[in-house]
Parts: sequence; C-alpha cells; structure tokens
Amino acid sequence: MSLFKARDWWSATLGEGEEFDQGCLCVGDVDNSGTGHDKVVVGSYMGMLRIFSPHASKTIEGGQADAQLLEVQLQNAIIQVELGKFVSCSELLHLAVLHPRKLSVYSVSGTAGNVEHGDQYQLKLVYEHNLQRTACNMTYGTFGGVTGHHSLCIQSMDGMLMFFEQDSYSFGRFLPGFLLPGPLTYNPRTDSFLTVSSARELESYKYETLAVATEAGSRQDPNLPLKTGGKRLTPDWVFVLGEQALDLCVPSFSHASSHIFILGERNIYCLRDNGQIHFMKKLEFNPSCFLPYASVTDGTTNLLLGNHTNMLLVYQDVTLKWASQLSFIPVAVRVANFLDVKGVVVSLSSDGQLLCSYMGTDPSFFSTPKVDAREADYEQVEAEMKKLQKFIREATRTQDILPKTDSEDDLCITTTVSSSMDNPSQALIHDINGLPVPSVTVQVKVKASSVVKSSKLSIGVQPPLAVTQEQFVLEAMGVGSSKVVVFSAFLNGHYPPADLTGDITVSYSSPTGVPKVLQSRFNLPPSLVCVACPPPKATKFKITVDTNQPPVDLSSIFREFSAKSEDKDGNSLAFQLLSGAKVTVLASKTSQRYRIQSDSFEDMWLVVKELVHRFDQHFSKLGIKDFKKSFSGPLPLEEYFLSVDKHFQLRVSAQKYQDLLSERAVQFRAIQRRLLTRFKDKTPAPLQNLDTLMDATYSQVMALAEAAEENRALLEEAFVRLRSATHLLVLLLSLWQGLTPDQTSILEATLLPLLQDTPQLGWEESCDAAVSHLLRTCLSQNPKDQATSLAQTGGSVLGLPSDTARLKKHITLLCERIGKGGRLTLASEANVQVPAQVQNLAVPGGVEPIAELAGDGEEIEVPQEATKFIKKKQPSKKTKKEKEKKEVSKEPSEASVKEEEPIKETKKEKKESSKEKKESKKESTKEPKEEAKKESKKESSSSKEKKESSKEKKEKEKEKEGKEAGDKKVSRRSSVKVKEKKKEPEAAEG
Repeated sequence: MSLFKARDWWSATLGEGEEFDQGCLCVGDVDNSGTGHDKVVVGSYMGMLRIFSPHASKTIEGGQADAQLLEVQLQNAIIQVELGKFVSCSELLHLAVLHPRKLSVYSVSGTAGNVEHGDQYQLKLVYEHNLQRTACNMTYGTFGGVTGHHSLCIQSMDGMLMFFEQDSYSFGRFLPGFLLPGPLTYNPRTDSFLTVSSARELESYKYETLAVATEAGSRQDPNLPLKTGGKRLTPDWVFVLGEQALDLCVPSFSHASSHIFILGERNIYCLRDNGQIHFMKKLEFNPSCFLPYASVTDGTTNLLLGNHTNMLLVYQDVTLKWASQLSFIPVAVRVANFLDVKGVVVSLSSDGQLLCSYMGTDPSFFSTPKVDAREADYEQVEAEMKKLQKFIREATRTQDILPKTDSEDDLCITTTVSSSMDNPSQALIHDINGLPVPSVTVQVKVKASSVVKSSKLSIGVQPPLAVTQEQFVLEAMGVGSSKVVVFSAFLNGHYPPADLTGDITVSYSSPTGVPKVLQSRFNLPPSLVCVACPPPKATKFKITVDTNQPPVDLSSIFREFSAKSEDKDGNSLAFQLLSGAKVTVLASKTSQRYRIQSDSFEDMWLVVKELVHRFDQHFSKLGIKDFKKSFSGPLPLEEYFLSVDKHFQLRVSAQKYQDLLSERAVQFRAIQRRLLTRFKDKTPAPLQNLDTLMDATYSQVMALAEAAEENRALLEEAFVRLRSATHLLVLLLSLWQGLTPDQTSILEATLLPLLQDTPQLGWEESCDAAVSHLLRTCLSQNPKDQATSLAQTGGSVLGLPSDTARLKKHITLLCERIGKGGRLTLASEANVQVPAQVQNLAVPGGVEPIAELAGDGEEIEVPQEATKFIKKKQPSKKTKKEKEKKEVSKEPSEASVKEEEPIKETKKEKKESSKEKKESKKESTKEPKEEAKKESKKESSSSKEKKESSKEKKEKEKEKEGKEAGDKKVSRRSSVKVKEKKKEPEAAEG
C-alpha cells in the first residue's frame, strides 16, 4: 500500500448499474474548439454516451453538472469510442462509436449560449456501417501511408478484420489459426497491424499483405488449397509471449520512438518494431490497464499502470518511480490537458467512477495520539532483551529448511480409529481365499479456533487399502465449532499392504486469505489385514530378534489375536494374512529371543514392525528405559533380491508391451489410411484382404492392451511387495547396527526414494543413484574419494538399467560398509577436508565428471590429471634407449651394461605397480583402525626405494669417470631422474 494517495482534482459517478471496460474511455478535443483543451468521452455497455469538460469546482455535485457537456442514450451497447479524422474532405475530429453490429461516426458541435445556462452541444450522425459479424474491438490510423484522414479496422468475434475507408467498406480478411479475439492496434511506422492470438503469440500483419491476401467471403480450411486468387495470409513476424495479453499500445508521441508495449497477465513487454524484445518487466500483482506516455529523459518511456489492488504505478521503463493509491480498480487510464492544469490522469472503473487526479506529494497517514511520558524500567528492558536474544539464538541454531509452523493452528484434527471391526463390513471384496474381509470405522473431528471458510478434507491410504469416501467438503466454521467426518477403511486387493498408516489433509484459507494445509496421520489395526490361525509346521524364511529383557507372553501383547489362538502358553502366535502367507512368532522359553518365520519374505514385514512397536510400548509402560532390541543373524539379502528381480522383470515386460503396442498402432493407422484411399477412389479397386489384415491388427492391439493392463496390475503388486521387503531390510539393518532414528530415516529415503513407479522414473535407477551417492560420500573409506566426489558436476540421465547386477552389488556393499561402522549422515560433504590438489580439480572446467567403474562399486576411477598429484610416474625410458643406441658404435661394452639396467628397472616398476594395486584394494576393504599399519608399510617401501636410488647413483658416478665430455649431458639427465625418484615417496604419502 502506498503512502501517497492520488490527489482528487475532479470526479463523477456515471449512472447506476452501468458497466464499463478499457475501450469505453477516450480524451481529445471532440468539439474542435481549437483551445487545446481536452474533453472526456465515456461510453457504457448500456448504450449511454457522455462527454465531460472537467474543471476545478468547490462542490462535487455542482462540478459534475457544470462539466457534463452531453449525455445521449444510444440504441445499442457501446464497445469502444475513438477520436480521429474519419470524414473525407474534412480536417476536423469526429467520434467513432463501435456497437456490436454497427459502426457509427458522429460530429460533436457546440453553440454559444446567450443566457447563463451556458453552451449547447449536439451530436449529429455523419455515417454508419451495419456489420455482418459481431464486433469485438477496433483501431484506426493512416492505413497504407495515406495522409490527411484516418481509416478504421474492426476485428470481429470470429477473427475477421474489416477495413473501412471513411464511408465505404474496403475489404475483409480472416486471421489464420484464429480461436478467440485479442487486443488489436495499428503501428503507423511500419504500416502493420498487431494482435495477440489464442496461442499467446504477438503477430504482426502488414497492411499490404492484408490487401493482397485472399478475400474473406467465408472461413476456409488452411490445409486446403485456395479456391480463389490471392495469397495465403501469413504474419510478418511472431513473438511468443507465453501468456494472454490484456492490452497493446504503440506510442507515437515522438518520431524517435520505435517501441511496442504489451501488457500481459504477469509481465510488461517492450518490443522493437521488428519484433525483437527491448525489455521485459515481471509484475508482482495482477494488472488491470496501462498507458505509455512521453518521458522527460531521452531514450526512455513512462508507463502508467493500474492494478487490482487499487494502485496507480508510474514506471520509467522497468524502474518504479511513483506509486499512488486510488479508491477503485481502474479499467482504463488516459492523460489529458484541461483548462486549469496539464497532465491530469483520467481513470475509469468498471462500475462508472470517473476520476481526474494528479500525483500529489501530501502524505496521507494516521497520526498516533500522544501518550504520557514515563520513565524507562531498566530491569524490565534488560529482561526483555535477554528474552529476545534467547529467541535469536534458538532461531539461528536450528537449520530447518521449512519454517516452523505457528504454535496454534486455525484448525485442530483429532482422529479416532474404532477398536472393533464393522458389522456389517463395508468392504467391496466380501471374502479372500474363504476369509471374510473386515472394515474398520475411522472418525475425524475437525475443530476450529478461528473463523474458517469452506475447507476440503482428503484421506489417503496405501494400496491395496481403500476407504469408502476419499474427499469431504466442510462448510464454514466459526470459533469453537467442530465438524465430524466418518468413513471406513478396508482391504481392496489380493496382496497385503506395505503400510497400515493413513494420511488426512485439510486445505483451507485463513481469515486473512492465506491458503494453508494441515496434515494428520492415523494407524489402522493389524486385525484389518490378518487373523489368528494355527502355526504351520515348516517355513522357508526365518528372522530372529534378540532383546535384553525376559521373554514376554505374546498373548498379553496381541490381545485381539490371543482369544482365537490355540497356544495357551503364550509362547507362539500365528497370523494368517487375508491375501498372503502365514506368519508365526515364537518366543524362546530359555533365552531372550523371538523368531518370526513365514513362507513369504515380504509378508513378515507387518508382523515384525508390529512386534517391535508393541515391545516398545510394553516396556515403556513398565518403566524400563534401558530396553534394547537387536538382530544378530545374517542379513537376508538373497531373499530381498528375489523381490527386486521380480519387480524389474515386470518393468521390462511393461516396456516391451509399450513398444509392441506402438508398432501395432502404427500398422493399424497405415491400414486405415489405405482403406480410406480405396473407399474414396471413384473407380473401386479390390481391397486385397486389407479388411482382414485390419481385423487381425485390431485383435492384436486389443490383446496387447489387455496384457499390458494385466502386467500393470502385477507391477503395482510387485512394487508394494518390494516396499514391504525394503522396509523389513531397513528395520533389520537398524536393529543390527543400532542406528539412530535420523540414520534410519536416511537409509529408508535411500532405499525407498519413490512412493510409486512411473514410466519415466523407476525404483531401480533411483535407488541405485541414491546408494551410489552414499558410497561415494559418507560411507567412503578413502577421504580422497569423498573429496573427489565434490568435483563431479553431474551424471547421466536416469533410465531403466539392463539388469540388476550393479544395483545388487551396491546394496551389498552398502550393508557391508554399515556393518563395518560406517556413519550415515547428510553433513559428510560439508565436513570432509578437501586436499589442495583436489580443490584445483573442483574448479569449473578443471576436470570432467568422475565416472564410477562399471564393474566394481568399491573403487572410483581417478582421472589422469589427478594421479599426478597423488603419485608421480617413473621417468620414461624412450629417450634413454635412443641415446644408448647412438653410443653403441662408440662404446659397445658400456651399451650392453646400460641395456641390462633398464630391463631390471622395468621389472622393478612392474613389481611396484602390482604392489600399489594390491595396497589400494586393501585400503578400500580394511577398517579405519588399520591406517597406522598402512603408513608404516609405505615408509618401509619408501626406504627401499631410497636405497635402490642410492645404489643406482653410485653406479652412475663410476660410469661418469670413464665417459667423454659428450656423455656428461646424459649423466645430468640421469641425475635429474634420481632426484625425481627421491620425491616419489613424498608424493605417494601426500
């Protein structure tokens, strides 16, 4: 809201219940008085035409009565009014009034009065055109470069441009690709017409192109050939706006200006006459109208912009210069010169409020009343200061991405799940495998602490669970009122769900109009998806959970299932999933262990989760705070990978079905085209079994579609089972290593990055990318790998892999790293100390992305540019051998000795390189505790290299004594190589 208000100079209220729009206002010397003072012409949709000559007056009523020159009731609604030289052989201004089916041109004349009542004004009709099509808007100008008079162009609602030259009709043209009319204006500099199409593009048509185009007798199909002479109408240039335009304007207040202004729904565009963009301004409000006018600064243009917050803004190009407050939303704005003042802003609202104002600098503000001065209480001020500093410290300490919600919400959600099943059941499937499918009632109470308008409540459960009604519309609620919503949840599929939780989302608007969302979660009972049954004798999969407390009677924990259980001792309890296998829980009598076993690995998840959760509740009620649970057995990765492979095979099948469907669809359309060509031919030809081929292709398409739909249902079931298996694996990992809740959530987000599969992105590639990221960052045993991973700028696009071998290897490696004490944290990248040489690699353009080895997930390939910082290579032997060959003729004995030395050195280098490879592999698999041993080995190897280099140096010093002066250069180079060898252990340790 602006501090300054638009200073009212003159205002009027036009009629009652009338409507106005942006074309209903124009200013100019309509009566041709020659004084240079403008009049205001206003037309309404009710057909009322009014002309005003505003002037300053002490009383508003008297000012409006004196200022109104003319008021005429016309027969039809007034869409637009314009002033121009519309009459031939006359330089006077005339008034053009556009009606839906008529264009009328009037002359306004005034007669000086002899009495105190003032002058008399008359409106005379000069000519009119009856339109064959409903008009939308119009523009005028010197079409074709003709000077001395103006022509008119009217755009109809069906996309036809009708051109009128004074009292005669010139021609009409249909715009190509037209759907809905947009704003229309004329550019006299290029003699072209500008409009915005329904494709949200600004199009420019030259008048010459319109004149020679095909005559618009009726709209033709643009794909068909032209039936008459002429050229097809095409735009001179097109500019994509991407949004609908509200208004167009081509200012002509100076000869140097060559800009086109477009007011969009969210932006202002300024283009040059050739369609190139000059500048663009993004708006933070919804505009209603605008008007470019001359600026005092050369090369710039001022803009008057009205918006829906009753503001009138002044821009100089893209810079906001002034803002003032209006009492209404302007739909049209003009700048006029009157008798007493120049540059008055004339604005019109949609309900007929006409205002002439200027940009005043008198601030309008509320002055606060004076209060009694009192002495400051320093103790109270100090206490308040400490309190504020405490708030600041707490705010800076927390680094949450999302801001904290208010302590008190406008709504409060309370969810109550019934303890007993519904009778009768509301399930859509009455029984599964002979077992009845129950349903449970959930009651949601929404209580309002403030006034809330209509809100929407949505319920979401995980498939295959379903509810009787997913969405509810709540009526407006006052303070303290509440609404109760009741629905039933049940199983609606032939496979068990991966989660028994449901989400409740309430979307509403606060009393201040801010949209808000409130979420809540509820848990469904396990008796909804399973019943008690006798335990089976043999099972395939077993899981053992250890605790540090004496065994608990299972019947006391699962009371709802103990009544139907056959074991009265409470040492065993079996669950029969309605759409799955049997799961048995056995409690050891002697130890503190519990075994969960079943024929299905995925089906054990719900029982294990519920068992662990009820253990926590049971011991917390007893006041035992040191209760611990663990998992000591081997991780069931092989069983988990079976679910992964099944899900992957179904994804591959879905892709094959998609490809086959596209092939058969192309074939089906090709046969259809051939059949249509045969049927349209005047001389019938035999079909050559095309109809039989079409029937067979149609049958194949339908069969493939049914098979793809069946595969899609199986894929949904496989993904739910994969989610159950993944949840179980994450739980076992957390029990195995005692992970914290934060680490467990990171692991769960890594292995379950998606809640559902999509054709573009699936679980396998997403999980592989997440696991690889953890292996390269927080779970990497080599800190250099963590540092070099920061230099990666990106990877390849995720897509369906060829197989799951890489994913399985990465998941196995992830479990091994966690089992060896790896810490899961998202802050590892920020805490890694990056070496100086790797910091150089991380500079943009310093190195390409580091790609991981395709066959090994443990080691990361380092670029050649990076290896020179880690270990220097041995000096090359090519130059040495070449010089030795040259000296063979002179000293054959010395050459033979020199040939033996490089052979020995190459053998040593091979041994050293093999040792380095072995050491690198050991470094990737050993624990951090063995780093001290590695350093000692490196020091010993470096001492050996120093001894070897010293021996070589002594031998070469002996050779120097028998060499000639020409041989000294070779010895110098060998000494340089020895120096480099000395630096090798230092570089390897760095």
